Amino acid sequence: MSETRKLAAILAAVVVGYSRLMGEDEAGTARAVREHREAARPIVASHGGRIVKTTGDGLLLEFPSVVAAVECAVAIQKLMVERNAPTPEAKRILYRIGVNLGDVLIEGDDILGDGVNIAARLEGICQPGGVLISGAAYDHVRGRVDADFVDLGEKQLKNIARPVRAYSVEVCAPAQPMPPAPTKSAVTSRQATRAMFALGILAVAVAAGGWYWLISSRPAAVATGPSAPAASNAAAPAEARHLSIVVLPFTNLSGDPAQDYFADGVTENLTTELSRIRDSFVIARNTAFTYKGKSINAKEIGKELGVRYVLEGSVQRDQNRARVNAQLVDAESGAHLWADRFEEDMADLFKLQDEVVARLAGSLGYALTSAEAEKGVRSNNPDAIDLTMHGWTLIWRVAHKMNERREKFNEARALFDRALQIEPNNADALAGSAFTYFVDFFYGWSDAPTDYEAEVLGQADRAIALAPENVRAYFAKAMYLSNSRRPSEALSVADAGLAINPNFVLLYVPRIGAENALGRFKQAKADAERATRLSPRDPFIGIFHNVTGFAELGLGHVDAAVDAFHQAIDSGFPTYIVYAGLTAAYVQAGKMDEAKTALAEARRLNPKLTVKWMIERVGDFPAVSDGVRKAGLPEE
Repeated sequence: MSETRKLAAILAAVVVGYSRLMGEDEAGTARAVREHREAARPIVASHGGRIVKTTGDGLLLEFPSVVAAVECAVAIQKLMVERNAPTPEAKRILYRIGVNLGDVLIEGDDILGDGVNIAARLEGICQPGGVLISGAAYDHVRGRVDADFVDLGEKQLKNIARPVRAYSVEVCAPAQPMPPAPTKSAVTSRQATRAMFALGILAVAVAAGGWYWLISSRPAAVATGPSAPAASNAAAPAEARHLSIVVLPFTNLSGDPAQDYFADGVTENLTTELSRIRDSFVIARNTAFTYKGKSINAKEIGKELGVRYVLEGSVQRDQNRARVNAQLVDAESGAHLWADRFEEDMADLFKLQDEVVARLAGSLGYALTSAEAEKGVRSNNPDAIDLTMHGWTLIWRVAHKMNERREKFNEARALFDRALQIEPNNADALAGSAFTYFVDFFYGWSDAPTDYEAEVLGQADRAIALAPENVRAYFAKAMYLSNSRRPSEALSVADAGLAINPNFVLLYVPRIGAENALGRFKQAKADAERATRLSPRDPFIGIFHNVTGFAELGLGHVDAAVDAFHQAIDSGFPTYIVYAGLTAAYVQAGKMDEAKTALAEARRLNPKLTVKWMIERVGDFPAVSDGVRKAGLPEE
């Protein structure tokens, strides 16, 4: 048989959490999947689609038109929202959908090739209930499909040789048509969800670690299209939602109207990043830009749009430098809550724009978290979101305060427990509780027997099952695995989290720890340098310096290791493990007096410290273990 090929629009769909659902209720899940699939058949037929194949948890469809494929994908997801409405959240059947336009090989009724594989890989990184399309598909549907798109950049898909540009498609609310040529990306819109995401390149300010709580891989609700409040005459909601915000168009101060695109790009990308905050409400670009060039009081804007916060700023470019200023205003009181400034050389304009957005978003995230957490504290009846947000905020605030850490972590755990009493399936609270137990394990705080496998891995796995995109759950799990002598598993979990959000900096910590344990010191050092560059004033920067010190020891760079451990201490991470590493570095350098002094400090900080105890909670790193032995640390 001669080989036959053609260009086709491919739609790949898979049920989220299928194995878990089948494990809980095999017959009920199979019936529900079948019924949902049958309900979608008329939609597929009306768009000219053909069902190529079905599996227990998936569908592969072919369309003669990519416009029809994308419209069908959106229609299916909207149908699923309606059909899932009366179903308990834990039992809902949710699809991830990927769409691609590409060349396929025809074998009977089947189709094969990269055109199919890319659609399947896009589905694999899509959010539950969402639609991702390739750049090839986007080029054909832009301006032809009544939906909003957000440019997610190039993605390295598994077993696909070249990176593929991906676009997320709005599916849960009516949207205005796309402008014919957006500067960088339009803004997505979705209904608010109960799962946190993984944002950006994190903190400019020391306190910016609060952003780690905010970021989630599910977008938040974004007001778009006809449903968005109008600039002058829309009625505001009775009460503004948690973390509701509008990003006003940044002002171009360059004196050159041709530079407006740079200011608009920063505005659009900030809107996109903030739309990923869990359970929030972000006014879409089209509505926000109706305020461009107008001088309107932030309190008035807040009332018109029904938001709690207004972000405003300016951009100035002159020759080879760009300056960006931003400030966050409380729309209820008019008070200025936060301000930040970014200034950098413009070697690569789009790279610079992405860095500006990420760094500002990280710092801004902490301000939003703190403001909302304080409102939750003052509330007479805080809900699960208030309690969870406050719990994570406590964790980030004591990153540098060793004398307060144990007390505040216990307080945070109590808040997570209260949240779980209100909402037992709150994935954010489960991840938070798991992380507090990991920290307890790492420091050996508890004298009572504790089942850390259940408290850390059990809760983290449950959070991931409930919200597969919850990167904080991956972080807690990977940290525990890395520190309990399972580096290969830790690396796998960290990489899974980074596949969801490559810029969630904290996931580099267990990844680097695992790489050190596996002897991959050059890669560990490179990852540590990347994390430090992405978040140079991170509240957990001391941890990055510490793992860098371990990597330098492994590479035999003794002086660099000593410097790294001292940097860890100076930046607020004076823990027993840092002093243990410093001890080993001094032993390698032949400075036994300094080694014994460092070891004495390690044992003062942790009276339980022995070689065996350290290996059980950090992992067996021979360069450190041998060093502390030579300096006099008891084996048991």
